[in-house]
Amino acid sequence: MLSGLVSDIAHDLGVSLPAAGALTSAFAVGMIIGAPLMAVLSLRWSRRRALLTFLIAFLLVHVLGAVTTSFAVLLATRVVAALANAGFLAVAVATASGLAAPDAKGRATSVLLGGVTIACVAGVPAGAWLGQLWGWRSAFWAVALVSVPAVVAILRSVPADEGSRGSSAAAGARAELRSLRNPRLIVTLLLGALVNGATFCAYTYLAPLITHVTGLTVAWVPGVLALFGLGSFLGVTVGGRFADARPLPLLIAGGPALLIGWVAFALTASMPAATAVLVLAQGTLSFAVGSTLISQVLYLAAEAPTLAGGFATAAFNVGGAIGPWLGGLPLTAGLGYRSPLWVSALLVAAALATAGVARGLWRRGTAPVEPVEPASPAPDHPHPHPHPTEGPGDR
Repeated sequence: MLSGLVSDIAHDLGVSLPAAGALTSAFAVGMIIGAPLMAVLSLRWSRRRALLTFLIAFLLVHVLGAVTTSFAVLLATRVVAALANAGFLAVAVATASGLAAPDAKGRATSVLLGGVTIACVAGVPAGAWLGQLWGWRSAFWAVALVSVPAVVAILRSVPADEGSRGSSAAAGARAELRSLRNPRLIVTLLLGALVNGATFCAYTYLAPLITHVTGLTVAWVPGVLALFGLGSFLGVTVGGRFADARPLPLLIAGGPALLIGWVAFALTASMPAATAVLVLAQGTLSFAVGSTLISQVLYLAAEAPTLAGGFATAAFNVGGAIGPWLGGLPLTAGLGYRSPLWVSALLVAAALATAGVARGLWRRGTAPVEPVEPASPAPDHPHPHPHPTEGPGDR
């Protein structure tokens, strides 16, 4: 949300533009650190209580941010908001998969990520639009207001005892941490971070690419960004349909196609028609592959759903923070506006290489893998989820 408001905040609070930009960095760091930390802290609560606590805290700090005249207080609210947001998403991933059928974790995750995707794509232009109309504080009020129906939805939809662990939180945390030592889980998290890094590396610098390389006017930028948003929504929808029953074909086809797409985009970015097609295609592929990898984290860590959700959230945000930073390096070096697309291609290539190396190690038996027994599918769901001992490289 803050991406379109930084200049106004800097002017209003009397700070430099880089200082105001630190508000975004503080939120990203808070998300990365907060996801696993808040997931651990929430283990003593029911999931309903955890979701409500995190969401209400998120709502209140935005109210405080909307009324404060102190930059230090505003910065503190961004850190607290990030911690609350990270905790909410970690518990939400576990809750969504827990409320779904045993072999429908992928579809449940895709529904959740569909909401996150819409928020990410809509947040920047909506925040900028509100800032232009009524000032940057109005965007903070808007976030607080749209959080209210979410509070009501949780009260109506999440069972009061869902995930309750009470006084056994310490033992539950130890048990969940032990189950996270699966090397395949670690590799899957790394793959998710790399793919998401590629996604947000390209998305962050899409606007200058469109105007300086493709040659379109500024008026076309919202439309092209909307194409990427449409693609991302299609991606999580497709990913949700295949992530449970057929994740292997999706990842085997989607990973290389994603790499080819970024290379093709870099080579044809000066052509408006090709740009439009590839923005839609890459948005779809990026989120189809990314959401499928996140659902595999939940399958690989079935005994640690809350911490798995926390680490998946952290991996998602590591990619979201590192990708734009890496994409900015060649721009600073003067390599042109196509260069972030090449960085995205390199990140996907690194993901494919990592998966290939891991698969080779596991097939030769040189990696320390502890087999995990698959959960039995429910009687009404005859197709079990993928075997947890299949490596991400096999997917």
